[in-house]
Amino acid sequence: MTAPGITTLQPLPDDWQRALAVVAHPDDLEYGCSAAVAAWTDAGREVAYVLATRGEAGIDTLAPAVCGPLREREQRASAAVVGVSTVEFLDHRDGVIEYGPALRRDIAAAIRRYRPELVLTLNHRDTWGGVAWNSPDHVAVGRATLDAAADAGNRWIFPELAEQGLEPWNGVRLVAVAGSSNPTHAVDATPCLERAVRSLLEHRTYIEALTDQEPESYVRDFLTANTEAAAERFGGRPAVAFEVFCR
Repeated sequence: MTAPGITTLQPLPDDWQRALAVVAHPDDLEYGCSAAVAAWTDAGREVAYVLATRGEAGIDTLAPAVCGPLREREQRASAAVVGVSTVEFLDHRDGVIEYGPALRRDIAAAIRRYRPELVLTLNHRDTWGGVAWNSPDHVAVGRATLDAAADAGNRWIFPELAEQGLEPWNGVRLVAVAGSSNPTHAVDATPCLERAVRSLLEHRTYIEALTDQEPESYVRDFLTANTEAAAERFGGRPAVAFEVFCR
């Protein structure tokens, strides 16, 4: 039962077949929404991942030339756990992604390639709930993804894309932002939470560099806390929460 004054999260619409997730780094989706992705692929929906970088600046003890390929391998293995086989990297430089037409064009091109009805991204605001500063990469990619969902359908914004054979796609109906402090919708995490744990654990090298806690305990604690935090607003069910923008 939802406490008085707390807005109930609505179930995320499921009348779609193709989704495209666009984020900045390897592990962003695993921290953000992989339990939902697993539920969707189990139901026969198509999900593709596009990452702006290879996360090459993410581990202090590894040079980017070593770190990037390693994190790419971890990301592909992680995606496979939740039923995603298509993982594309745009090769923007980790840590210094610039919001602007070049990033919007790359994401709009990806949307035209995959032609999704649902687009996913990560928190595009300056903070995480007003208490922690967000990565500028997350802000840039999240904001550019929201803009590119419209850019993809307008042949006159990036006309060179059509010249390359990428015809406009105006079929994006929903953009869902994971990690938002203003969620509106949710997906039940219970059936696929264990898969989400295994998926995030594939980023073992990154996790071991991030924390001294035993990796599985760290991952399970993090994902359980996040999904249970949404439960009060979703009928008591642990959930992945999203802020949904309709188009």
